[in-house]
Amino acid sequence: MTAIAVLGNGRVGGSLAEALTRAGHEVTVADRSPGSAAEASRAAQIVIHATPGAGALERLAALREELRDKILVDVSNATVDGPDGLPADLLYPGSSLAEHLQEALPDTRVVKTLNTMLYTVMTAPAALTHPPTAFLSGQDEQAKQTVQDLLVDLGWREEWITDLGGIRTARATEAAILFVPHVIRSSGFAPFAISIAR
Repeated sequence: MTAIAVLGNGRVGGSLAEALTRAGHEVTVADRSPGSAAEASRAAQIVIHATPGAGALERLAALREELRDKILVDVSNATVDGPDGLPADLLYPGSSLAEHLQEALPDTRVVKTLNTMLYTVMTAPAALTHPPTAFLSGQDEQAKQTVQDLLVDLGWREEWITDLGGIRTARATEAAILFVPHVIRSSGFAPFAISIAR
């Protein structure tokens, strides 16, 4: 059992919290009340960031002390939304939110994952007709192994998980968000994920 704090109680955060609780972890969900994120992060071993990516850097940088020596799992994408509310561009072109988070939080082990799929797939990967791929990006090998174990708890098979390397590789997976509006307009709001076929 691991003490996990989930920052964000929307569809993404709520789904992850529920699934990780079912898997036997001790999960705390931070709401929007003042001090909630700091309190939840302070008591956790692993913190999952599931708030909108656009304001994430400022929100999480303010938790630098609470996140010290913790694993921060970032599942968000920082985008500029179009008139229809769907992603239209990247907030950090040529870089990534994950890289900025690691720079702002040097004493925290940032791992990027689960950001290349509709949120429903994060906790039910086997529901798709083809195996999806979950990518890992991060500087710390032990932290990535810990996050991989969490993914297995969420129903991901080890062969569906690909370690891309250091945190710089997150700019590739974050850029995949630009597929999303086109896929949704083409096929509707149905579960999907990026998959590497071999």
